Amino acid sequence: MPHRASLFPDLLSDPPSLPQVVAYYFKQWQGFYMPFHRHDATEIMYTIQGFCNVEIVLSPTNTARVRLKKGEFILLNANIAHRLIVEDEEPCRMLNVEFRFTAHQGDLPSIQQLAFAEKQLASLLEVQTSYLVLRDPDEVYHVMKSLVLELDRTADKSETMIQLLISQLLIRIARLRRETVSSSLVQSEWYAKVSMDYMHQNYDREIQVKDIAAAVNLHPGYLQRIFKTVTGQTLMAYLTNIRMEKAQMLLLETDVPIADISDYIGIGSRQYFHMLFKTHTNLTPTDYRKSMNKHKFDHPEGS
Repeated sequence: MPHRASLFPDLLSDPPSLPQVVAYYFKQWQGFYMPFHRHDATEIMYTIQGFCNVEIVLSPTNTARVRLKKGEFILLNANIAHRLIVEDEEPCRMLNVEFRFTAHQGDLPSIQQLAFAEKQLASLLEVQTSYLVLRDPDEVYHVMKSLVLELDRTADKSETMIQLLISQLLIRIARLRRETVSSSLVQSEWYAKVSMDYMHQNYDREIQVKDIAAAVNLHPGYLQRIFKTVTGQTLMAYLTNIRMEKAQMLLLETDVPIADISDYIGIGSRQYFHMLFKTHTNLTPTDYRKSMNKHKFDHPEGS
């Protein structure tokens, strides 16, 4: 069966249901290469110690590889082919829980009712992704461990407690995802702002993407992606807009010779400056200065 694009496909439109744990275990591996496999349960793989790699088949030609370290976990969609790889250098200890959704029974609220009350849970259940990787501040691990210990009980095992714990686990993951998304967005916006400030302060120099990235201590390619996501522009497009605005101001408000303006805005080539300016304004620098001066002459202040 091909995997679907969401973690919990069509769950909110299904009849009322409850999560049911079908498998769980603690396990330590070293030098382990699991074959690709799939199952009809959603899986949580939590790294307690060491490092491990999870490979996920996203399409016949695309396989993702996720490296998990202590305190990180992956939530995998049901029916998606995946495998675990643990290298020889260091053992990896994990806690795994697999669950699927079954018809709602009893007095406890269904997952749909919980999602209606907990908007973050509703957002998690609707997320369009094949897998989710999060870093845990120990809250998810403690709930997972409590769930597994309750499942291991024999004589006095409580199905009510199990159901409450698995529901709490999903809500904890949902909140952690929302906090992670919000934190990532705030951080991305900060990187974009610092990059903008750097360009506004240094537009008069011949700067490159690597110079801006160095100012915020990020890889140039990563900063490019962040900046485009936040602003909708590339770094160089934003820098060019600053330079063209400065050039227009210099042409309109000063007597700086046109031949020198490219140096004022950090563009070493006069020919390249003329080309950029005409692309930006549909006028050459000379025509812009003439037309703007004529406009000022035709409409003097106070007229």
